[in-house]
Amino acid sequence: MPADFNWAIGGEAGDGIDSTGKIFAQALSRAGRHVFTSKDFASRIRGGYTAYKVRTAIDPVQSVVDRLDVLIALTQRTIDENLDELHEGSVIIYDGDRSTMADVEIPEGMVGLDIPLKALAEEAGGAIMRNVVALGAACAVADFPIENLDSALQKRFGGKGEAIVENNKKAARAGLEYVHDEYDVEFDYDLETTDEDYVLINGDQAIGMGAIAAGCRFYAGYPITPATDVMEYLTGRIERYGGHVVQAEDELAAINLALGAARAGARSMTATSGPGIDLMTETFGLVATSETPLVIVDVMRSGPSTGMPTKQEQGDLNMMLYGGHGEIPRFVVAPTSIDECFWKTVEAFNFAEKYQVPVYVAADLAMAVTEQTFSPETFDMDEVEIDRGKVVDDDSIDEWLDEEGRFQPHALTDDGVSPRAFPGTEQGAHMSTGLEHDELGRRTEDRSMRVEQVDKRDRKVETAKETEDFSPREFGDADSDTLILSWGSNEGALIEALDFLEEDGIDVRFLSVPYMFPRPDLTEEIEAADEVIVVECNATGQFANVVEHDTLTRVKRINKYDGVRFKADELADEIKATLDAEEVSA
Repeated sequence: MPADFNWAIGGEAGDGIDSTGKIFAQALSRAGRHVFTSKDFASRIRGGYTAYKVRTAIDPVQSVVDRLDVLIALTQRTIDENLDELHEGSVIIYDGDRSTMADVEIPEGMVGLDIPLKALAEEAGGAIMRNVVALGAACAVADFPIENLDSALQKRFGGKGEAIVENNKKAARAGLEYVHDEYDVEFDYDLETTDEDYVLINGDQAIGMGAIAAGCRFYAGYPITPATDVMEYLTGRIERYGGHVVQAEDELAAINLALGAARAGARSMTATSGPGIDLMTETFGLVATSETPLVIVDVMRSGPSTGMPTKQEQGDLNMMLYGGHGEIPRFVVAPTSIDECFWKTVEAFNFAEKYQVPVYVAADLAMAVTEQTFSPETFDMDEVEIDRGKVVDDDSIDEWLDEEGRFQPHALTDDGVSPRAFPGTEQGAHMSTGLEHDELGRRTEDRSMRVEQVDKRDRKVETAKETEDFSPREFGDADSDTLILSWGSNEGALIEALDFLEEDGIDVRFLSVPYMFPRPDLTEEIEAADEVIVVECNATGQFANVVEHDTLTRVKRINKYDGVRFKADELADEIKATLDAEEVSA
């Protein structure tokens, strides 16, 4: 029996794949098991292949792997798409009465369970519950207590009335009993349960939770895949803390609304994906020049243009680092795991106000839609620290007034950070403009003031480098001659890939970099290594180019840009192949 269990459901968009997967993931989580999910979905409401995969174990899991133990197949294509991950003994649950499965072919060595899902669902109260019947059948195969599924069904359908909940429980038991009554098969699975209590959360939700914890009180956004869940999480929650969510008419309005709220003194945020970042770029420059703290979340997806809206990619790094006309100081924070989406969002708000800059939070689709289990202590609100920066009040504003008693919101300072006065602060009235300005915020074309203001804004970055800890996260063998570098959601797959490599006698040092700008100086680590490999989900190696620029050292690259995230075993094979190729060339 494998240490982990891999389950999936697949069919057409509109078949209820996502909700079914979430119910099963929730049931496993409530049973005290760790869960890691992945989704493959088309960018349309109906039609197109869609799948939801759940990997579960007693120990934490941080990646998907190339193995499926149980597959609920609503179409023949579901089997075809997952054939490489199915193995001898894999169980395929399907409804042979369904027209799309009338001529289903079960691969040799696998177990096919033909279950009349629709008919059993109708007997339980309605055909719409056929996927729940399949979940009950999966419980029978995996020897998973159906009471845990009951709990998840209660959570999912409790708001629709107890009759609906009871019908779904009946449907699940119909699937369970059908497998027990009709199939005399010894399955190889026994899903152990524990008394642990886990939080099941995805990256977008963690970002939203981090924003609330950080004191965000205004959010403006426009729906766009895969960032919409940030807005959905905040809606109905941020209001409990005196905040507001505004769905704007487009991305331009969203960032301008967020800028206005930030100017008024509120911690403010917007979230979007690549096309929205393009539209926000002009206002991004105004945010930086007016020295307004603002957090902008970019949940990356496959581009350019509309690209593949529901597929994975890390292709926006260049845009976040260099986008915008002129030279714009900005921070780019890149969470490397779902829990870090929470903590790095908190940090982004602190950076924004301490240094009065726009801060990008660089997430990606794989991280945004993946649900993973964590202990509640992972998100300890008592550990959240809020730093609003150089805010002046009625008692401290005097030192920032000029000889005529006027407040200087863009005062020249040694650290590059000027004082900040919220509206209503006595003697703090001021203005800022997108035009170059003097210390009072008034437009100027004075050459010396232009140089002083540009240098002042740039000094914020140098101050941050001297003050903040931008260290990477380190894993593996610190003494290894092979160094792997990566960023974003690749971290979990790489951590598990280290275990596969260790089994083959290959020791690797892995640095996961959560700060794209300002970023750590990796020169010393790279000089100490014989082989340096940069792993990322884009075609040109955008982070690898940054590393080469910073360290003047050529690096090897493992790039993936087919719209699918890295898997742990896949990455281990890629790393071995890269090292083997180097040995051959040597």
